[in-house]
Amino acid sequence: MSSPVFQASSPSHGTGRRKSQFSYRQLSLLASYSTSCPLRVIAHIDLDAFYAQCEMVRLGIAEDQPLAVQQWQGLIAVNYPARAFGIGRHCTVTDAKKLCPKLIAQHVATWKEGDEKWAYHDDAASHIGTHKVSLDPYRLQSRKILALIKECLPPSMQKVEKASVDEVFIDLSAHIHSILLQRFPELTNPPPYDDPTEKLPLPPVTALDWQADALVDLEDAEAEADDPDWDDVAILIGSEIVRDIRAQIRRTLGYTCSAGIAGNKMLSKLGSGYKKPNQQTVIRNRAVQHFLSDMKFTKIRNLGGKLGEQVVSTFNTEAIKELLPVPVEQMKLKLGDETGVWLYNTVRGIDPSEVNSRTQIKSMLSAKSFRPSINNQEQAVKWLRIFAADIFSRLVEEGVLENKRRPKTINLHHRGQGGQTRSRQSSIPHGRMMDETTLFELAKNLFSQISQEGKVWPCSNLSMSVGGFEDGITGNRGIGAFLLKGDEARESKGASREPSVGLSTTHERPEKKRRVDNPGIQRFFPKKESSSGGDAEGIFDDDVVDTGKTQIRTKETSPIRTESSPKPITDYFKVCTRCDARLENAEALQSHLDWHLAKDLQEEERGRQTFASHNSSVPRGQKTAAALSSSSKKSTRGSSSSNKLEHGQSKLKFG
Repeated sequence: MSSPVFQASSPSHGTGRRKSQFSYRQLSLLASYSTSCPLRVIAHIDLDAFYAQCEMVRLGIAEDQPLAVQQWQGLIAVNYPARAFGIGRHCTVTDAKKLCPKLIAQHVATWKEGDEKWAYHDDAASHIGTHKVSLDPYRLQSRKILALIKECLPPSMQKVEKASVDEVFIDLSAHIHSILLQRFPELTNPPPYDDPTEKLPLPPVTALDWQADALVDLEDAEAEADDPDWDDVAILIGSEIVRDIRAQIRRTLGYTCSAGIAGNKMLSKLGSGYKKPNQQTVIRNRAVQHFLSDMKFTKIRNLGGKLGEQVVSTFNTEAIKELLPVPVEQMKLKLGDETGVWLYNTVRGIDPSEVNSRTQIKSMLSAKSFRPSINNQEQAVKWLRIFAADIFSRLVEEGVLENKRRPKTINLHHRGQGGQTRSRQSSIPHGRMMDETTLFELAKNLFSQISQEGKVWPCSNLSMSVGGFEDGITGNRGIGAFLLKGDEARESKGASREPSVGLSTTHERPEKKRRVDNPGIQRFFPKKESSSGGDAEGIFDDDVVDTGKTQIRTKETSPIRTESSPKPITDYFKVCTRCDARLENAEALQSHLDWHLAKDLQEEERGRQTFASHNSSVPRGQKTAAALSSSSKKSTRGSSSSNKLEHGQSKLKFG
């Protein structure tokens, strides 16, 4: 795309030299990852046929050997040598081997009924009823790749977003800003007149070396002769960084990847798929219009589904270039204000979305559809153990062992004969380290609740999920710690302030909601596991497969909520109005309020005994109504010290 029309540059102050179209303010925005900075550089790194590469590296197979990753009788990944024979993910194993007799079809790892660890089984494809797919080998390699990418970046400039198991976004803006200041010291000078809106001097270079990058051409070929501006220099530096990252992944782990480098996330993702495998594409700001001109907008993220179909039917075209003349007001009229403006910007290559380095999951699911159905509790318990191990391995990735994040609830869904579904839910106890055994025992308890209703056999589907993730909290104290005296109190207080390893030492007051989530006062009351009855909102089929970009799950029941559907987790708590503690049910809440009453009576009695000399010792906010009433009456009588009675005295009555 041709550079946007800018106003005439600031006066050159007698130098006779043109200035950049970018200002000192815009250069400074680069250091803060501002999404509005026109010098911004985003990279998208995408592993080539990732699952297939994982198996090739694991098995030590030559790079030119055709290989496909098999799941049951289908294919979920095909390497590039196999694609040359016309093999795709739509092929069955039988058809693929007809196209390429030398094809290696490697089945994914599976959990075997009764085993406590996934493994590679040669006969897995013929035992769909007793095996469950495991993607853990690929998740493990994905974690290694992500860690290596971060090692290639400065510790304070690791703005990396894991988009899926095989792709990441990197905001290189701040890193590029620091390199620009090193390579071009003149950029460190203050702007003329200390005015940040002044234009920068042009880069002191007239040609840029893009090496082996796939450089998207400009619409006007003659424009290549124009001197580069700072956005060209910035994206060149970004391409150098990404090239080094890709080379390091190749050397260390043996994987090839493709990349796109552009001014935003949308363009960089399109760029990474532009030239594959093992290449990187650079989309300069001046080349955006030409890059998008011959592309279908249905290839753009969020436009490949129902929204894309709506746009096609509304404007009778899939071509981006045919949408460009459509006014924004017409798009807003046809699609609504928000969607219309978004589409108008998107087809012009405008995307202000931020690279989110803290993308966090909200739930985890492990499920299995049984073909044929299972018919006894022994089989079900074996699968519950597999579910617990499967989910716990993913919880480790989320930081559960370091108390970074942990789920609050566990759900179990059961589908029986005739498609009838039932579910149960309970909270996950705080106060102890979470492990596989904890999840397994909770799951068994929930299954027992379902079994008590009867008619659980035959079972065609079981699934276990955890949700309600929260950040771990450390340093809180139970009520017992506040009842200590002297040295014990000081030791307890000091211990609670000691920072955990790897956590910030800044002492901030915890939010009330977070504070009551810890055991605290609730440890004095017996907890009852809450469960939900009725049909599940929706059960997903067992073997969730990442087909390269998106996890495909098949809903078996209607997502429409009914009266018998599980309630939100907030419906299972009763909240104390005095201390905001959350209780499991009305009975527990009543017991908790009785405890408050007992404490009030205790404090009132203590206050009567020591009122004369220790009036200030009554805890603030814990004066009873009687104490407040007494204080009020005495103040109206103009009470003095002579009117106070010592303990054991009584007032004499005369006449």
